Amino acid sequence: MKKTQSLPLEHISEIVQMALSDHVSFADIEQEFGLDDKAVKALMRDTLKPGSYKSWRKRVRDFADRRAHYK
Repeated sequence: MKKTQSLPLEHISEIVQMALSDHVSFADIEQEFGLDDKAVKALMRDTLKPGSYKSWRKRVRDFADRRAHYK
């Protein structure tokens, strides 16, 4: 998690927006910011409210079950 703590606030905001988008994969975020999916999930857990994080994770899991390359 040390890598996400050193990120500027603007980057954290952009990563959160990208992660919440249904059109951006974890691979895209890793390519742009160098954060793997575990780091993105940890950042989202720390940034979002608990209910929002749970809803986001459920949506990502549901899409992953339907699409081979989603998040």
